[in-house]
Order: sequence, then C-alpha cells, then structure tokens
Amino acid sequence: MSGRARLALCAMVATLCAACALLPLVEPIGWMIQAAILLAIMTGVGALARRVPLARPLVIGAQALVAVPLLTLLFTPAEAIVGLLPGPEAIAEFGELLQGGVQDVGRYAIPAPVTPGIRLLLVAGVLVIGLVVDALAVTYRSAAPAGLPLLALYSVAAGLSQSGAGWLWFLIAAAGYLLLLMAEGRDRLSQWGRVFGGTGTGADRPVGGPAPAPVRTGRRIGALALGIALAVPAVLPSLGSGLIGRAGGGAGSGSGGGTISAVNPLVSLQDSLNQPEDKEVLNYRTTAADTRGLYLRIVALDQFDGTTWKPSERTVTDVPERLPQPPGLNSTVGRNRINTSISTAEWYAQNWLPLPYPASKVDISGRWRFEPEGRTLVGDRGQNTRGLQYQVESLQVRPTSRQLATAPAPPADLLREYTKIPDSLPPVVRTTARQVTHGAPTAYAKAVKLQDWFALYGGFSYNTDVRAGSGSGAIARFLRQKEGFCVHFSFSMAAMARTLGIPARVAVGFTPGTKQPDGTTSVGLKDAHAWPELYFQGIGWTRFEPTPTRGSIPDYAYPDTSGSADPGRPAPRPSHSEAPSDGPTTAPSCGPREQRSDSGSACVTLPAQSAARPPEGGLSPWVIAVIALGAVLVLLLPAVPLLWRLRTRSRRLAAGGPGGDIAADALAAWRELLDTAWDFGIVPDESLTPRKAAARIIHIGELQPEPAAAAHRVAAAVEQALYAPHPRPVAGLALDVQQIRAGLQAGATRGMRLRAQFAPRSAARLRWACSARWTTLLLRFRTSRPVATARRAATALRPGRQRV
Repeated sequence: MSGRARLALCAMVATLCAACALLPLVEPIGWMIQAAILLAIMTGVGALARRVPLARPLVIGAQALVAVPLLTLLFTPAEAIVGLLPGPEAIAEFGELLQGGVQDVGRYAIPAPVTPGIRLLLVAGVLVIGLVVDALAVTYRSAAPAGLPLLALYSVAAGLSQSGAGWLWFLIAAAGYLLLLMAEGRDRLSQWGRVFGGTGTGADRPVGGPAPAPVRTGRRIGALALGIALAVPAVLPSLGSGLIGRAGGGAGSGSGGGTISAVNPLVSLQDSLNQPEDKEVLNYRTTAADTRGLYLRIVALDQFDGTTWKPSERTVTDVPERLPQPPGLNSTVGRNRINTSISTAEWYAQNWLPLPYPASKVDISGRWRFEPEGRTLVGDRGQNTRGLQYQVESLQVRPTSRQLATAPAPPADLLREYTKIPDSLPPVVRTTARQVTHGAPTAYAKAVKLQDWFALYGGFSYNTDVRAGSGSGAIARFLRQKEGFCVHFSFSMAAMARTLGIPARVAVGFTPGTKQPDGTTSVGLKDAHAWPELYFQGIGWTRFEPTPTRGSIPDYAYPDTSGSADPGRPAPRPSHSEAPSDGPTTAPSCGPREQRSDSGSACVTLPAQSAARPPEGGLSPWVIAVIALGAVLVLLLPAVPLLWRLRTRSRRLAAGGPGGDIAADALAAWRELLDTAWDFGIVPDESLTPRKAAARIIHIGELQPEPAAAAHRVAAAVEQALYAPHPRPVAGLALDVQQIRAGLQAGATRGMRLRAQFAPRSAARLRWACSARWTTLLLRFRTSRPVATARRAATALRPGRQRV
C-alpha cells in the first residue's frame, strides 16, 4: 500500500472514531454501518482521483459528486432520476427530511430513535466531516488542521448528550486522530527515502523487530499527549470534568447568577400537532372553577431577529420560596388564587417546566433555576421534565376591557426592548397592521382588532400541514396565503403589534386540555400551542388568541359588538352555551367553525373559507435547467479521461495521405505506443532511446512475438524519422500500434484492463496541458502590464519636434 493510500485509510478511520461519540445518542446503531460504507466509497474515489492524477480541487469535487448520488440512492431513491440523480422532487424530499430531523432532535430524549430525518443528519454529517478530513490530511497533506473537523464532530456529540460524551468515546476519537498524525509523519519521512533506525531499516528490518526511531518517537508522543488529556481534568478540579466530563447545563450552577441560552422550543410543535396518536404529555388537578383559560406556559419568546423568535439570554437564579410579583400588575385588577398539582409523562423530557401564568410558588424537587423576566423554570445540569410531580400556586388575573383600554403607557425601557423589529421585516407587515387597526383609539383596541382579524373575519384558515417558519419572509407569506397554524398566527400578531408600538412577545406551551371523569385534566401532544402576549401597564403580560378554532378567546378580549361593525366585518353570532360540568368534556375549543370565550358564554361562528388553496410554489425553469446541467456534469465528469483518450488515439492513428508529413506520422504513432503502455502500468522513461524503450515495453508487458515485432517496427520508424537524412514512409504504423495494444490487453489482468479503458493513466497529460496553458495565460497577463506601462512611459518622454 502506498503512503498516500495508507493516509487516506487512516483519515477514514479517524472520522469513524470521532463519529463513535454519536452512538449513545440514538438507537439502533445501524446508521453507523451505512455511514462507514458510504465513507469508504467516497475515500476510494478520492484515492483513484489522486492516482489519475487530478488537480486537488477536482479531487474534492469528484468526492462530493459521488457522495450526492450515494445519499440520494440511500434516502430518496423513489423521487430521484433513475433512482440515483437528485431531481427537484428529490431535493424537496431532502429538505423535508432535514427539517424533520431538526425537529426530531429537539423532540426526543436521549437515546432518540433513528427516524429518517435523524439518520440523514447523522450519515450526511459524517460524510461531510470525512470529506473535509480527507481533503486536509490527504489531498493537501496537512493532517494537523484535520483535527478541527474531528473535534467539531466530537463536540456535537458532547453538546447533545445530557451527561457529556463518555471517556471511552473521547479515547477512541483521540486515538483516531493520533493514528492520522502518525500516518502523515510516516508518509512525509518516506518521501526522503528509507527510514534508518537503530536495529534495521526498511525491508532489511526483521519482521517483529523494533520500529524505526521516528515511529517509536511518534507513538510515545501520542501516548503522552493522550495521557495528559485524560489526567489533567482529573488532577485540576477547578477545570471541571474537562472535555470528557459531564456537560454543564445551560443555566449554570451554584447559587450565583448564570445565564440561560437562547434555545428555541418550537422545533417540535408542528410535529406534535400532526401526530396520529394524541399521547398524554401531562395530567393535572386544579382548584380553579373554570379551566378554559388555564394555559400551561413553558417559555416566552421575546427576541425577534428577522430569522426566528427565540428567548433572550438572561440571568437565572435559584428558585425562591415565593416568586416575585408579576411585572406591571397592580392591586385594582381582579384575580383568583388557585393551586394546581401536575404530573408529567415518563417519556416527556425537555428543559422547560410547564406552569400556569403567573405562578406565585412552585414546589418541585430537582435542579431547577428561575428566570425572572419570563417567569419560567429551566432545568440545570441535565434536569428535565421526565416523570415529575409538582405543585404550583398561581393567579388567574381577570382584567376588564375598561382597565385595558385606559392602561397608561408602559415604561420606556420595556417599550424599547419589546417593540424592536428587524430591518428585514417586509413593509407589508407594518402596512397591514395599520390598515387592520385603522380608527382604533387605544393600544387595547388595536390589539383586539388584530386578534379579530386573524381569528374571525380576515379570511384565515387553520392548517397544520403548512410549512413552519418564523422569519420575516414566513410572516409575509402567511399574510399573503392566509393559511397556517398557531406558530404563524402568534408570530404574525406579535410582529404586527410591535410595529404599532405595543410591547409583544410569543408564549409557547399547552392549551388547558380535556377534563377526565376522575376530576383531573389530561393534556396531550395535540394541545401544544403558541399564542401572543401583549403588555399593558397595570395589568402586565396579557394573553390574546388569534388562532381560529384553537384555545379560547379571553373574556377581556372578546369582540365588542355593542358599537357599529366595521365594513365587511360579519357580526359574531353567539351559540348555545353550557355551564361547566364535572363529567368528561371535549377539548375547550368550540366546533370546527367556532371559537369560544373564556367564560364559555358564547361561541363565535367563523366565516366560511374558500375551498381553493393557494397555488403551490414550483421551481422555475432556470432552476430545473441548472439542476439538469449539474446532473449531466455529474455523469460526464468521470467519463472525461475516457473521452479524451479515445479522441487522442483517433487523432494520432489517423492515416496520413500521400502528401503527409512522414516524421509527424511516425512520432504520433510512437507517442500513442508510449501512452498505451502507460495505461497498462508501464510508465514512460524519457531517458531511453526508442529501440530500448520498445524493448522495455516488450519485456514488462510480456508481449508475444507478433506484438513485439510490431513494437520494433514502430521504434525503427521513429528512429528513421528522427535521424535519417531522407526518411522513408512506413505503412501500417496505426495497425502496429493497435496490435501492440491488443497484446498488452491479453497479458493484463481484468482490473488492469478496466483501469486502462475507463481511467487511463496517460490522461494525466490532459491535466498537464491545462496547467501549462493556465500558466502561459498568467505569464502573458503579468508581462503585458509592465510592457504597456513602459510603452506609455516612453511615449510620454519622447521629445517633440522642434519648430524651425
């Protein structure tokens, strides 16, 4: 095995060793076998491309072009062209798999099942890291920087694991990297000749004897470095448990502050709503007389950067005995104090604790931290909600519409923080908000108009199959298509409220759930929900419900029909209401075309929606043409050496006419003979005469008498063309070369014949020719500028004619 082939094999092994850190995250581990097979194929393609040889960027491109059909064959064969080439449908399927994989990562606890999306993320991630490692360590012969992508792969596993990556996986990943470094050192030393050691060198060293000194030194250094990496974290407690220890929670530890990272909990919301089975997430029992407004809040998303809504990074503290007073709530607002006992399912594991808002006291065991601004509890150092039982004391705040309408302006710092909108927000969002709320005198009236426009008379429909999105473009698309689910409604209303100067954020959690015969209430996956919260001074953060057919409209935000209706706005039609009962009830929402208030006193009938769906966005003809062109290039690139070789052979062996150049014909036949022998592994030796070169080809290729005689005739013809004063024409040189080629094929193995046909070694001349032309162009460009400058200078200095 050559030094570069050994280096490529070690690069592949190092990548797989680093990928082993991902094994504890998912079950089963069959994905690793698939990744190893695809990585081996891609590594083999790189080795063949370097043997051709191809330019370094072309080697990387060939590996990438092979990896794409392999992934297509593995994940989207039904949508691909001929089951292998990615067309528009396959690309769309890849996008859905990637999106589903990201959602599954946030949804499942470790170890997660290997869903199609997670499997694509794992296999494609290993291939990308393997390609980068192979390019750095083998193609560009720089193994040391290849440790960065390997470290990135290991860090992903350590970051996702609740307890960090184990020491065994770190040891395996480090051993793979050290193996790569030693292979590169051995390859570098081999370029200087044989390595001399103390007890034997190269082939003279006895089998089983001691390794050469540089190899022994490399092993010792590697073992020492690995030992230090394992020992230092254990010796220095102040460093924590180090790279191989337990990962710290996002909230920090101890009694100090710490921060909570901006984790987006929406990645699994749409998936939860589309589950065929409504699995129970939690169950609670409460002292509240009416649970229609008892939303269980997980987290508040208060930062909108134009790409997504997410929670800000804020300081967290220990959970106090009693939580502080809700911000902005004064004593004149009506409230009820309730107690709720909550039990979560054993399979439900995430860092945020579902709570009624606003909670006053939380009695819970475990490592939990409190974030005062959003009034949320987040797990610390791997703490999650799996199988918990806890007690919550909270308030049911009941403001009146008059209190909301007469609320004073909020504080300047709060107004500034919660009305920020990104520069990328399309103007249609602000324009639509002003049109919908035209004529509303107060912030409360504007908020109610926005809610009613989304939920009642704006022509929107609820559909959980619409592609999720939270960026500025998704909001504009939602306002245009008017179809989506709670994410779209809450994000859009919050963004529009901010454009009107109303502080707004988005809350994520669960609707109240379904009453059970035993007096408890069950909350399932399909109760997952997102809703906007708007701030009013004196009341605090206040819930609104813009999503049609979901949840319940709060009493304080119920549409006011006492005044004149807006033009084109249908009057809400109350339906028959029932008092709350102790028996089992259906979900708190009204019928499929109705929305209920918190008190249950009325159901508002929603206007009928048109059955027509917005047209699906398709790919433009230009995109399809580019994809088709790329597919053609993928097919043609491996065939370039073959096509170039066929064309060159045909041109060289073309029969010369009566007036042809005798010397040129003989030299063309001789070049074809040398390249043919090169294709079969006989490298040309430019130092030999034609006669000795022919004898060498005959000896190495083991030619039979007839092909050997043909080789002698071609050699004699080229010698006569080069040295005879008057060379005589020799007929049949093309036939002689073809006969020699047939003789070489007869004596070659099957693999050598296939290599000579489809990946000829002599195709290296094509790369040399392209490189020479590129160098010539560069030289011409560089020399033309000084010459032109010199000419301009000479013209400027030339003396003018003297007048007589």
